[in-house]
Amino acid sequence: MKYIFETRMEVRDYECDIEGIVNNANYIHYCEHTRHLFLQQCGLSFAEMHQKGVDAVVARMNLRYKVPLRPDDIIVSRLWLEKVGIKYVFHQDLFRASDETLCFRGEITLVCLVNGRLSGSEDYDRAFASYL
Repeated sequence: MKYIFETRMEVRDYECDIEGIVNNANYIHYCEHTRHLFLQQCGLSFAEMHQKGVDAVVARMNLRYKVPLRPDDIIVSRLWLEKVGIKYVFHQDLFRASDETLCFRGEITLVCLVNGRLSGSEDYDRAFASYL
């Protein structure tokens, strides 16, 4: 894979269900947090973009759960990015740090709403240019 960003997180007990594994919805939170950190690295603030009238919103998700994460696991979250038309497709993988086991694979497609209308974003294009 051609990963362009990586961060680490820890599974917290309250993120797990009665089976002692991470609840499926929390994987989406891990991915979102990773994307927000990536935006910061690119010099973008999600909040500032919103104030400018530019909102990047999830349009589609393709999620594959491979191996469950458990309390106290350290997650290595990695992503790479491609642009398809006006869509940004984030390919995000979550690994268990202790053995690099792939636990989750997601393809999350975002589009931009500029003042409430579907549109391209020069700000996002400029920030992502070196990664595309």
